[in-house]
Amino acid sequence: MLREPRFTPDKLQAALQVVCKRLGVDHEGARLLRFTNNAVYALKSIPAVVRIVGSRKLMHRAAKVVRLARHLEQHDVPAVRLYPGIAQPVYGDNPVFTATVWRWVEPAGRTATPEELAELLKRLHAVPKPEHIGPWEPLADVQARLQDAEELDPDDRAFLLAACRRVQDELQRLEFPLGSAVVHGDAHLGNVLVGPDGPVLCDFDSSGYGPRIWDLVPVAVGGQRFGEPASVYQALADAYGFDVLQWSGYPVLRAVRELKLTTSVLPTLRSNPQVRPELRRRLADLRAGRSETVWTRYR
Repeated sequence: MLREPRFTPDKLQAALQVVCKRLGVDHEGARLLRFTNNAVYALKSIPAVVRIVGSRKLMHRAAKVVRLARHLEQHDVPAVRLYPGIAQPVYGDNPVFTATVWRWVEPAGRTATPEELAELLKRLHAVPKPEHIGPWEPLADVQARLQDAEELDPDDRAFLLAACRRVQDELQRLEFPLGSAVVHGDAHLGNVLVGPDGPVLCDFDSSGYGPRIWDLVPVAVGGQRFGEPASVYQALADAYGFDVLQWSGYPVLRAVRELKLTTSVLPTLRSNPQVRPELRRRLADLRAGRSETVWTRYR
C-alpha cells in the first residue's frame, strides 16, 4: 500500500494558513501557481507570494535564500524582494514545513529576453561574495532528493546514485573559465519575472558561490532537451560574452543539469503524480544514453 503523499491539498492548505496567520492576513482565495519541487501560492488578500519547500531534505536552503535576497537588495540587484513584516523563513510543525514569502511582481504582459537575462546575470555575478552563502554544490540537491524520494524503484535509485558519483568525479577535474561569483544556479527565462519596473530574477534555491559559467548552462540545455529555439541560447551567449557550448567541459555540466532536471520532482512524486510519465521517460533516456530526445517540462 502506498503511503499518503507528503503534501496533500489539505496539508498544503494547512501550511498556507499558518503562514497567513503570521502575516495577519486571510489565506482564502490563494491561487496555486505551480507545484513541482515547491508549492507556490499567490495570495489574494495582499500582493505576496508564498513558496512552500517540497523536500524535507532541502528545507535548510530557505535560510540561505533569505540571506541572499537581503544581500541582493543591499546591492540593488534586480531580483524579487522578501515580503516585509514577517520573520523568515517561516517554519511550521503541524504540518512540518518551511516557507518563504515574497512581494508580488505584477506581470507586465511579456516574457524576458535572453539579452535581459544576460544583463541580470552580469549584475548578479558582480556583487561581493556574501557571508554564509555556501559553495556551489550542484549535485547536493540531487542526492538529497534521492534520499527524500516519495517513491523510487531501487534500480533507478542505484542508477542515479552511480551517475552522481561518476559526474561528480568528472566535475572535480574541470578547470572553469570566467572565474567564480555568486551564481543563480537555475538561470533560465522562466526564472525571470517582468514587472512594471523591468525584469527581475527569482528562485534562488540552487544559488551558491561557484563558476560563473554554470549560469549559462540551463538555457543551453533547454535548447537541447526542451526544443527551445537555438537562437535563444545564442542571444544569451552573445550578450553575456561567452559560449559554453564551445567549451570542452560542457558535456559534464550538461550531465549535471540533466540529473537535476530529472530528479527535481522525486520528493513530491505522490503529491504530484501527473509528472510520473515524464519522469519515467527521462530516466529511460538517461539509462539508454539518448541525448537527442526532447523532454516536456514538469508541470
